[in-house]
Amino acid sequence: MIRSTTALLAFALLSSTALAKAPDISLTTLKDVTKTLSDDSFEGRAPATPGEEKTIKLIADRFAKAGLKPGNGTSWYQDVPLVEITAKNISPMTFTGGKTPVSLAFSTDMVVGTNRVVPHVDVTNSDTVFVGYGINAPEKGWNDYAGLDVKGKTVIILINDPDYQTKTLDGDFNGRAMTYYGRWTYKFEEAARQGAAAAIIVHDTEPAAYPWGVIQGSWDGPRLGADSADGHMDQSLAIGWMQLDAAKKLMASAGQDFDALSAAARQKGFKAVPLGVKASVSFDTSIRKQASKNVVGLLPGKTRPDEYVMFTAHWDHLGICPAVKGDNICNGAVDNASGTAGLIALAEAYAKAGAADRSMLFVAVTAEESGLLGSQYYAENPLHPLGKTVGGVNMDSLNLFGRTRDVTVTGPGKSELDDYLARAAKAQGRVITAESTPEKGHYYRSDHFSFAKLGVPMLAAGSGDDLEKGGTAAGMAAAEDYVTHRYHKPQDEYNPDWDWGGAVQDLQLYYTIGRELADSDAWPNWMPTDEFRAIRDKSRAGQ
Repeated sequence: MIRSTTALLAFALLSSTALAKAPDISLTTLKDVTKTLSDDSFEGRAPATPGEEKTIKLIADRFAKAGLKPGNGTSWYQDVPLVEITAKNISPMTFTGGKTPVSLAFSTDMVVGTNRVVPHVDVTNSDTVFVGYGINAPEKGWNDYAGLDVKGKTVIILINDPDYQTKTLDGDFNGRAMTYYGRWTYKFEEAARQGAAAAIIVHDTEPAAYPWGVIQGSWDGPRLGADSADGHMDQSLAIGWMQLDAAKKLMASAGQDFDALSAAARQKGFKAVPLGVKASVSFDTSIRKQASKNVVGLLPGKTRPDEYVMFTAHWDHLGICPAVKGDNICNGAVDNASGTAGLIALAEAYAKAGAADRSMLFVAVTAEESGLLGSQYYAENPLHPLGKTVGGVNMDSLNLFGRTRDVTVTGPGKSELDDYLARAAKAQGRVITAESTPEKGHYYRSDHFSFAKLGVPMLAAGSGDDLEKGGTAAGMAAAEDYVTHRYHKPQDEYNPDWDWGGAVQDLQLYYTIGRELADSDAWPNWMPTDEFRAIRDKSRAGQ
């Protein structure tokens, strides 16, 4: 069960741990790096472009100038193999054998693609099964695939968790707060582990946290993914989404009531329902392999150099994008030139202060905007063992609206890192607030998640909305203005009038947390009921 913010703070007050004094953070570094990385000459920093070459060289040069050592032997870089797959000549997805045939058109009714690196996909007359939320969570006594063999079959899956409609944070899956099991990525991963030939998620705006248009935009065109030696042949042949109305039509054809099935799926002990219909869909693919790079800097520890505290930020953005008022470069100044600048400024501060007991890792990852691919690759191919990585902080867009009285935690109560955050926030005179929309699963949508899912406790926290100048109303208005007018648009450009006070405040917070971790012998873990606890325990058992 998630601990309340009050409980977190009470725990922190009992601690007598002496906190490191946060140093000055170079405002010059923050401004110069952000301005340079978001200049038009970097062409939006898309992976595998000339903009990448300029970006990774700048980061490596700044790491070296700060006094770090290369994090990959003698190299600053880790190669990240990528593959771009574009589905084309997509047939309608059909379901036959029911009361009436059901045919779903691409984009309007459904989207479909594949992670397999193959030239053609053909799913023909595949038995179709409704598997509820498609969750297999042994630690929660929940298995929607129990007693079921879906090898070669098509599974229809609901998005989010079974208890997402709960208004509190109580429930088998943390109530309103989405867990890893609620994310669409997990649904596809589990379906593949179960052997499903095709996995189709039902889109519903509230539990998905975004409208159908977001799905269309993400699947109607090239999709960049991680490459692998086996071409991802262990994945389902076809994956995708269908509109809610299309799902209801399918269930009616199969003699089922969608609402009744959904209600049953929310109960523990739910049994999957064979629909008695057969699914078919086919399409060709074009394949383009490419390569990108993570940039890794290391500040060796003085007494336990084989133990690591990690800071991460993604350097990439969207590159050349649809033009708005004649501008077609998505510069990504806030997202995430600012976070990359923060990573470099932290590296400078730690190096200037001198080595801690443990080593510090600074990892600028690629292809976050394409699905956390750079961080996923590092986590699956770590340059330094994850079982020896204590924990860390991810920075995805800094606060450029000004200093705040609060710190917002994304995914509160997941790990003991909350206690480190509470102590550092108290030292700044700030209070902790939980995220306002936990049902959107933001913890699973940035690079810290790649490390978390493989056991490493990672903190996602930053400025809240309560600005020292203007209060919560001003903070919320500023955030809404950015999301509406600049986020993932060409208008996310450098502004010389930004107020960097909040960014510096947060970076000093991260510094304090990182230094406490690096100078201690503690190994903070996930909370006992968290979905990542068993993975961490296993990775640490061999150390």
